[in-house]
Formats: sequence, C-alpha cells, structure tokens
Amino acid sequence: AKAALDAGADAVVALGVIVRGETPHFDFVCQGATQGIMAVGLKFSIPVIFGLLTDDTLEQAKDRSGGKHGNKGVDCAVAVLKMAALKAGA
Repeated sequence: AKAALDAGADAVVALGVIVRGETPHFDFVCQGATQGIMAVGLKFSIPVIFGLLTDDTLEQAKDRSGGKHGNKGVDCAVAVLKMAALKAGA
C-alpha cells in the first residue's frame, strides 16, 4: 500500500485467497489479513477494497475468481474506481 501511495494512488485493492486447511490456522490467517487490510485504510486515510477470498476449497476460490460465481476481482476493481472518484470529488 505504501508503494501505491507513494505513486499517487487514490485507493487500493487488496486481492488474495485463503483456502481452508485441516487446522485452525485458516481462522488466524483470515483474522490477521482482515486486520492488516483495515489498518492500511485507517493509517493512510484512503479507501481500501477488501478483495480477499476466504474459501473452503480451491474449487470455490476458482468459482469466485472468474468461474460460475462471477469474478470478485472485477467487482473489487469497479468498487475501487467508484471509491476513488468519490474521494476525488469530496
């Protein structure tokens, strides 16, 4: 995020996927990633779009990233453009 801000970004999209394994590690990673993404928005006062998929299987992740359930990355890109436009107009 800092590199994006240094380059003059008006907003950031955080994209990624966490696939559940056999241990509670999934819950810790999801919580940590969520807190980190939120902290970026608060620290730098910019819109940060949460594009982190948290799925039970790799198949679910694929379905949500261009498969039968749409493309959450595209949804996030559209959202960040709208947020940046709102911020620029404020």
